[in-house]
Amino acid sequence: MKITEQIKQPIAYEMELFEQKFQLSMASRVALLNRITHYIVNRKGKQMRPMFVFLVAKMLNNGEVSERTYRGASVIELIHTATLVHDDVVDDSNRRRGFFSINALWKNKIAVLIGDYLLSKGLLLSIDNNDFDLLKIISVAVREMSEGELLQIEKARQLDITETVYYDIIRQKTATLIAACCSLGAASVKPNSAEVDIMRKFGELIGMAFQIKDDLFDYGEEKIGKPTGIDIKEQKMTLPLIYVLNNCSKKEKSWLINSVKNHNKDKKRVKEVIAFVKSNGGLDYAISKMKDFQQEALNLLRKYPQSPYKASLELMVNYVIDRKK
Repeated sequence: MKITEQIKQPIAYEMELFEQKFQLSMASRVALLNRITHYIVNRKGKQMRPMFVFLVAKMLNNGEVSERTYRGASVIELIHTATLVHDDVVDDSNRRRGFFSINALWKNKIAVLIGDYLLSKGLLLSIDNNDFDLLKIISVAVREMSEGELLQIEKARQLDITETVYYDIIRQKTATLIAACCSLGAASVKPNSAEVDIMRKFGELIGMAFQIKDDLFDYGEEKIGKPTGIDIKEQKMTLPLIYVLNNCSKKEKSWLINSVKNHNKDKKRVKEVIAFVKSNGGLDYAISKMKDFQQEALNLLRKYPQSPYKASLELMVNYVIDRKK
């Protein structure tokens, strides 16, 4: 059995029911809208976000979920999907998960409107049911994701990112969404409890580890084959590079910065940068930081009694750093 299926097992029933509710939550009287949302629903990925919502809720509530849990999972998927549709427009990207993006099939104008529609559906689903605490968790996440993206754009121009700023960027860009899923799961069954904050922290730690793992893929870490160097081509400052920049000689530093800034399209030069980062301990350092976040997340789960849901969350934490893509 694949590890993702193993993680899903204790919430298989909820995930099936969630899919039906999620489809209903997108319904519209406009035929074009329904055609596009149908396309979106049939091309979803691993669904890690709703899985976090249900696993946390069931772990904290003796295996029970509430109607609010389903709404929380739907809202986060609606709003997250809206941000992805908008991201593809911003990045001028024609593919997502191997399929054509909305903007590739229906052009930018429709894609932006679809994103707006999904966002409003998410907001209304919360407001119509007085789930204001859930809405606040999600709204904060969307604000932080936008800030994180803009902070990254601002800093990329200067290439002077410190490790602290890097953590701020990934905390906002990536970790905040997983943090929102986990705190939503908690808030859906134990509103206003300490668990809401503990689970938010748990999700944030997983998100940090997840992003560092993504950074490592750019260097062809482990068995995924050739290094891609895509981050270097896009002048993205990731942890392995930041570490080496802060720990090499002045001469090497100016060569690195010059390579990333002015020679990022030169394949040979990008390969040299990757080799330099590897041989100067950049990957080892990033791996050790990723494992620190993983360990901290697992420590937060310790206080909860053993259950299939806790076991799945532990598997999820390990999967995040062991995954091959």
